[in-house]
Amino acid sequence: MAITLNGTLLELCVLALVYEEDQYGYKLTRQMIERFDLSESSLYPVLRRLTKNGLLRTYDLPHDGRMRRYYALTEEGRTAYLELFEEWNSFANKVDGLLHKVEEGGRDKGGIGDD
Repeated sequence: MAITLNGTLLELCVLALVYEEDQYGYKLTRQMIERFDLSESSLYPVLRRLTKNGLLRTYDLPHDGRMRRYYALTEEGRTAYLELFEEWNSFANKVDGLLHKVEEGGRDKGGIGDD
C-alpha cells in the first residue's frame, strides 16, 4: 500500500507552488513530478479545475518564439490556499500525534493490533 496524493491535497500542493510565484504549466508539472509519484496527465485536469473554480487565472507570455501559459493565484485562490493550509496543518498534526503515540506505545503497550 502506498500513500497517494490526490483530491484536495493535490490541489493544495499546486496552489502552494503558484502561491510562491506564477508558474508556467510545464515547470509546475515538473516540480510536482519531482516531489511526488505523479503522471503529467494527472495535473492538467487539476489546473483546469482550479481555473474553472476561479482559484487560478491564466495568461500567456512569449518565450523563445512560443507562447507559455502561466498560472497565477486569484484573490479567491489566495484565500483558499491559506484556508486549506490551516486545515492541512491541523490534520497533519493529528496524524503525526497519533503515529508518534503508537510508535511510543508499541504493540505490547496498547499499540495498533492489540485486542
